[in-house]
Order: sequence, then structure tokens, then C-alpha cells
Amino acid sequence: MEERTSAAGGSGWQLLAGPEDLPLRCWWSLPVGRAPRAAVLVLPEVFGLNGWVRSVADRLAAAGYAALAMPLFARTAPDLELDYDAAGLEEGRRHRDAVTAGQVLADLDCAIQWLQRQPGLEGRPMGCVGFCFGGHLAMLAATLPQVAATCDFYGARVSTFRPGGGDPTLALLPAVRGELLCLAGANDALMPAAELAAIDRALAAARTAEPGRRLHQLVLPEAGHGFMCEARSDFQPEAARQGWAAMLELFGRAL
Repeated sequence: MEERTSAAGGSGWQLLAGPEDLPLRCWWSLPVGRAPRAAVLVLPEVFGLNGWVRSVADRLAAAGYAALAMPLFARTAPDLELDYDAAGLEEGRRHRDAVTAGQVLADLDCAIQWLQRQPGLEGRPMGCVGFCFGGHLAMLAATLPQVAATCDFYGARVSTFRPGGGDPTLALLPAVRGELLCLAGANDALMPAAELAAIDRALAAARTAEPGRRLHQLVLPEAGHGFMCEARSDFQPEAARQGWAAMLELFGRAL
């Protein structure tokens, strides 16, 4: 396995030790020729650490952030990279359904500890961004005390479901201490009006309970599901531009 070792920056595969020494095969990207502004965790869709997710980490590195793209299915498919087709979706969902919130949080904790030992990142708070199932899990990640800013792109079912069972992930919102931005497309069939409304209500209630908290949802009018991803049929360039800008604005302010 290739490992990125150059202090000057770049990207490559990085093997981390997860809970009970579970191997976590991550994609690690660093800015070239400068110290990172901060670290960002990147949580993929059910399609694994494919080329598009790796490109997100590389783009974050180009913007000055150290970015670690993490596997979501290290226990069942540690090297998963799937295409955006029906077969890939079916395979990815099969692994998704085996994941629990406890496993995700344990993996994230190990990754955060590793990140906070890296040069220039020692002990510093970090950001997190996730897409689709990774967006759902990003809301879980936002409950961790080291995560200061979270961007949840079209994280479906947060109002009705938690991986592995229990109250919906949205019920954990009071535990989120950093900033949270949820983004979705108005034409996303996986984010119906009832889901968007439930997220709005929960964010508003949290802001009312603690004035000054930065918890918001942005719904982009012409976008469907997966609008950020150039490899998907729902890619929407203008919505993707707005989403990327909103994410960088969040990280620039909070990190």
C-alpha cells in the first residue's frame, strides 16, 4: 500500500489503526508547500473511497486543509470502491446496513487522535464533511468534542433513523457543540419535504435553546440528490459551486 510521507504535501493511501487495531485504509491529502490551515475528515457515500471522494480530499488540500477521507465499511469491505450504477448502489447499501453508530464513532475517535498527532495539527479542533450516508454520519461526527465545524451534504434519514438502531440521529443535535451546516437539493427524492422540515425544526429549536449557536440548513432550489458529484447523473454545477463555497466559508470561519 502506498503511503504519503512527504512533509512537502501530496496525497496517497494511509493505513491507520482503528478500534482494537482494526485497519482503516484512508486517503490522506496535505497542502503542497505550506502548513495546513486545519484538518478535515471526509466521509464518503455508500460507494466507498472512490476517485470522486479522493478528489474531494485533494481539493480540500489545495484549499489549504489536511484532509483524511475515511472508509465507512472497514469491517465488511475495507477496500470498497464502487461505480455510480445500480449494482454499486446495491452493494454499497448492503454494507451500509451492517454499520452501527457506535462503530462509526469509535473509528472517528481513532482517526481524530491520529490527526491531532500530525505536525501542525497537534491538539487542534477539526472539521468534517460527508455526502449522502457519509453526510448522515457527519451529523454523528459533529457530536464529538474535537469537531468544531461540520458540513452534512444530503445526509438522508437523520430524522427517522440511526445506524444500528436507537433514536434518530437528529435527536443527538443537543450534543453538537460546534457549527453545523446541512445542505440538500429541493428536488432530492431521498430528502423529502418532511425530512427537510424536521431538520429545520430541530435546528431552530436548538438555536432557541442556546442563542448564538450556528446551526443552519441550506436547500438549493434546482438540485437533486448527489448534486456535488461530477460522476453522478444528478450533478448540478451551480449547486455544487454554491455548496463548495458554503463549506469553505464554514471551515474558514470556524477552523
